[in-house]
Amino acid sequence: MFYYFALALLLCASLEAAPKLRLVTAAVGPISVTQGANAASQTVEAYNAGDGNLNLSAASSVAWVSATIGGARPCNLREGNCLPVQFQFQTGGLAAGVHTGTVTLSDAGALDAPQNITVTVQVGGGVPSEVNLYVAPNGATDEARFSTNSVLVPNVNTQSGGPWLSLALEGSGSFRFVFPYRIVGRHQEGMAEGSYSGTVALSNSQVAAENRTVQVRMQVTSQPIARSAAAEVSFRIAAGAPALERPLTLFNGGMGTLTLSDATAASASGGSWLSVQRNGNAVTMKADPAGLGAGSYAGTVSIASNAANSPLRIPVRLDVVAAGPPFAAFGGVLNSASFDEGLAPGGVAAVFGEQLSSQAPGAAPAIPLATQLNGVRVLVNDQAAPLYYTSYNQVNFQIPLNTPVGEATIRVERDGTAGNALAVQIAERAPRIIQIGNNGIVVNARDGSMVNFGGKPAKAGDVLTIYLVGMGVTDPVVATGSPAPAAEPLARVAPEPKVILGSPFMGTIVLDPLFAGLTPSLVGLYQINVELPGDVPVGDIFLGVEGEGYRSNNIMIPIRE
Repeated sequence: MFYYFALALLLCASLEAAPKLRLVTAAVGPISVTQGANAASQTVEAYNAGDGNLNLSAASSVAWVSATIGGARPCNLREGNCLPVQFQFQTGGLAAGVHTGTVTLSDAGALDAPQNITVTVQVGGGVPSEVNLYVAPNGATDEARFSTNSVLVPNVNTQSGGPWLSLALEGSGSFRFVFPYRIVGRHQEGMAEGSYSGTVALSNSQVAAENRTVQVRMQVTSQPIARSAAAEVSFRIAAGAPALERPLTLFNGGMGTLTLSDATAASASGGSWLSVQRNGNAVTMKADPAGLGAGSYAGTVSIASNAANSPLRIPVRLDVVAAGPPFAAFGGVLNSASFDEGLAPGGVAAVFGEQLSSQAPGAAPAIPLATQLNGVRVLVNDQAAPLYYTSYNQVNFQIPLNTPVGEATIRVERDGTAGNALAVQIAERAPRIIQIGNNGIVVNARDGSMVNFGGKPAKAGDVLTIYLVGMGVTDPVVATGSPAPAAEPLARVAPEPKVILGSPFMGTIVLDPLFAGLTPSLVGLYQINVELPGDVPVGDIFLGVEGEGYRSNNIMIPIRE
């Protein structure tokens, strides 16, 4: 017993003595710069949130930006001392357009290092020369976004259709460097289907190319309008690593039914690294770095459909980086239910980063869970954790039950090569209801249906099962990585939590669960069974779980009479 106590003290002491890298911001730009000129130098402040001293070094992924670490001085945006990271630019030889690079700050002796700073420049400025908007004839809007480093003076005119066109500056504040703008087109009452034109004349920018007149065309149509959830898609893959796939989320911003007919990919540079597959209305992109050297590569995915704006073109960028050890991103250890920082012993967590695995994605083949999968291990305070899933960018694992409350370190090991260490906070209990999009995973025992806004609502008298993670140690205790018992005694949470239901208008009610504990036969998954009383509020109701010293995330469920 004394040995384990001494070991715990030694571990805590080592954590407290380690420096921790923090950045005031992890992004520089977008910086607008005249073509043929060098952008003005910029500074980002780094500081130590732990003990000891930071010993930082900087490396850039592109030749047009470099960074140096200055001596400690008082911070500009916070109390205490900071290390200024000074960025110098050689953008004079870059072509017109948007260019992005990464500067990596490293310190082998620090927690939460290395960290990346994304640097973006807009050569020739960020103001577009023309914009095409598509709206349905029902008061709908469409917009085009851009940013500058100046407060612009606009002059908006329309040649037809009244005041349908506007320019909006997002956000507010007296201190800012990037000014995000939106050119907005809105269907006005009485506007018939057809094409409408207008202009947005801009002045007052320090970059001459941004003082221009933007030609705007708005198409009012009752046809479908194809929209992408992402204006641009970026991949970042190490040289020699397996190809990565990513779904492209599309939706209909117009009327009728959107039907895709084709999807193609084109690479502007670097050969045929980009490909796309379509299965009905589902589209998957694939980026393959095979044969490519370190650098940035551009491509485009085109989606043909019955939409008025077909084909929809989505820019795709691939950044190929040098192969290296596994890299866990700062702030990249999250619970697997709501993907926030709530972590507890026995909880299911995900670590995000790069080069975490050198093999194709894979799931655990059996229960009990093993602590190594596809050559990957996750170490929690240097203890190997059971693994659910591994991939290049994500590894899911169970936090060992004996992990002490307080600060812990997480590190990924790939094929025997250890990555960087991240500091996380472990709570005794940190329940998180599993969410998919805006819906929580809640099942109605009446018919096994999902209780959500795309399924069936609940009603008084129904028994609901709420699935969640992070409820902590149970009675009896279930070994880390092992399945929960399927017969009595079941693994229960003690003392039991409460289920909270309510709305801002009707107040809340507090319910005692019928059961709260680990889901039988599964690893790390908890469930709470609760019966809705006769006086349950009717409407769109928030649902949460709470106990002494903890509270879950809230989800919304529909309850009807």
